[in-house]
Amino acid sequence: MLQDPNARALAVLRIGVALFFLIFAQYKILSTQFTLHGGFQFWINKFLTEGGAYPFMAPILRNFVLPHATPIAFLVAYGELAIGLALLLGVFVRPASIAGLIFMLTLLFSSDYPGPSAPLWQYFGASLSHSVFALCFVAFLLAEPNSSGRSAAADKSSAD
Repeated sequence: MLQDPNARALAVLRIGVALFFLIFAQYKILSTQFTLHGGFQFWINKFLTEGGAYPFMAPILRNFVLPHATPIAFLVAYGELAIGLALLLGVFVRPASIAGLIFMLTLLFSSDYPGPSAPLWQYFGASLSHSVFALCFVAFLLAEPNSSGRSAAADKSSAD
């Protein structure tokens, strides 16, 4: 049992984020709609046609992502699974958090653009579905890795 309340809180957050990612991954992996039957392409085209992509991201989506849609769809599906499993099991949390942060920033810039004349606060409001997860990954990256579940202070005092 985790003794440190901060470690316990971080573990609860990590497991909660893991469950979200496992839910996101399961429908993509257990059904071929997302990976093989146009589901991924549907979302990319929606981001492009509805103006959700930031202007610098639109050419990347159009000229790189769509031509390589099937392998990228599999990367997304199995990447979400890998991130979710790593966070749930508490293994490779930092690499999973780096991947998760990159993924969330990619999604944010692909789908959360509020428009060129939007006030600054709308950029933050439009990004909530991705920026909150990005902040969780930043917290996992900044936290002290501790597989034993004991607090860093307890580890230091037992080493003295």
